[in-house]
Amino acid sequence: MRCPCGTGETYGDCCGPLHRGERAAATAEQLMRSRFSAFAVGDTEYLLATWHRSTRPAGVDLDPAQRWTRLDVLATTGGSPFHETGTVEFRAHYRQDGKPGSMHENSAFTREGGRWLYVRGQE
Repeated sequence: MRCPCGTGETYGDCCGPLHRGERAAATAEQLMRSRFSAFAVGDTEYLLATWHRSTRPAGVDLDPAQRWTRLDVLATTGGSPFHETGTVEFRAHYRQDGKPGSMHENSAFTREGGRWLYVRGQE
């Protein structure tokens, strides 16, 4: 199965190991892609674990009628292994009740203790 994040790799080689806790995202973009894949496969535990404590909700309720289909990364700033913060601008595509849709966001990330965390998004 191809990874939902759009790298072209298999899920087992791409986002799967991050979701299973076998490794951490090396960059803010990699974390963004793995979070998109978590939405696509319904992994709410991973979403919460990679959300910064200052903005993390108590829980995540995913809409079973919404199927995430494609991620387009539009731009990044910072977010490398040498940065402490970064942003990732993206468009996420989905189908809901048979109709296509998309959302655009510029997400902010920070690195704490060597781990990238999602802070917030701006539409």
